[in-house]
Amino acid sequence: MTAPAHPGYAPPGTGPFDSGPAAPGPVPGPPVRAVPGRDRYLDLLRALALVRVVFLHMFAWSWLPIVFPSMGVMFALAGSLMARSLARPTLSVIRGRLRRLLPPLWLMGVIAVPGMLLQGWSAASSGHSTAGFWGRMLLWILPLSDPPYGDPLPGVHGLLDHAWGEHAAGPLWYLRAYLWFVLLSPLLLRLMRKVPWLVVPAPMLFCVVLELGYVDLRPELYSIVDGLAIYGSCWLLGMAYQEGMLNRFPRYLAPSVVPFVMAAALWWTLNGTNDVGGPATLEDSTLGQAVWSFGFVLLLLNASPSWDEWPPRLRRWGGLISLLNSRAVTVYLWHNLAITAAISLIGLTWGLPLLAENVPWLLDSEWLPMLLAWPLIGLCIVAFGWIEDVAAKRRPRLFPYPRQIRSAAHRR
Repeated sequence: MTAPAHPGYAPPGTGPFDSGPAAPGPVPGPPVRAVPGRDRYLDLLRALALVRVVFLHMFAWSWLPIVFPSMGVMFALAGSLMARSLARPTLSVIRGRLRRLLPPLWLMGVIAVPGMLLQGWSAASSGHSTAGFWGRMLLWILPLSDPPYGDPLPGVHGLLDHAWGEHAAGPLWYLRAYLWFVLLSPLLLRLMRKVPWLVVPAPMLFCVVLELGYVDLRPELYSIVDGLAIYGSCWLLGMAYQEGMLNRFPRYLAPSVVPFVMAAALWWTLNGTNDVGGPATLEDSTLGQAVWSFGFVLLLLNASPSWDEWPPRLRRWGGLISLLNSRAVTVYLWHNLAITAAISLIGLTWGLPLLAENVPWLLDSEWLPMLLAWPLIGLCIVAFGWIEDVAAKRRPRLFPYPRQIRSAAHRR
């Protein structure tokens, strides 16, 4: 069983439950109330991206980023929303985006940082001077670089292992990259409107420079530049989609050309080796990730049906998809710790002879922690998700599962 992982982050190894007879399959209900102006197709993509992130961090299947490159999709959707928002005054847009992004991080920091300090994390244990140690704590307030964390830690028996600090800080690279993209977006959008053919592929071209080792950067700076280079074109592609630039090309053009470029990039990547001389995966190559993510996102946006309401086949899932969208930051920030806790809790069941002797195959299954992780993620939504409502200046809700519209007959 593997532990959570993400680009540049490699910690040590790491559903519904049936409570009775099988119930009949769900019957399609009335459509979930749609929020005016929302594109339900983009909501679906964001929900799928979050689910895939959780699966990858649980199982570390190297083929998952190929089947669905979640991070490229998430950055493209964020870029589209940012371009849409920039119709308003620039400073107010940036302030609004930071207001939505940072409070969930601050809440996590208020819980995680004291916990790490209480378990012995200090300037001495981290190899920094006292001033440098506390100065880097500011990155938990404004993550212009990756916030620091304690590792190893004693952990919490039966709940969190010794690497829980690393698991908590692991997903924060996404918030760091998102923050930089938000700050750069006004300039990027202005340049893209002038020379889109040059600006959109520019980050991928810079990946070639990084891949060939032509730039020598400090590790902290490299991690920032690397993320911007890999996903910059996806962010810009989302902006181009919002600006309607993709409509200038025949719809058949992208599916006729892009798959061949993606296949070439994937073949080149998988026929290489990783840093330790083993077979390469997609995430081992900066350029491979950039090209594959860009091509995948381009195909998805090219095929965008722009749903104002859920299609009949998706209505039964509309509530869950809306919930994941309204709590996307909470799910992303806390899912690693939920997975870690699920693995630890399952480990405790080996001390129960009834289970250990009769169903060892179940306790040893990789799927059991996954089934437990989702209810724990639900608890995180209830416990911490309200901060997203506060950040958006909405009325706080513990579990914002959308209510269904009552049928006309029922209203009478």
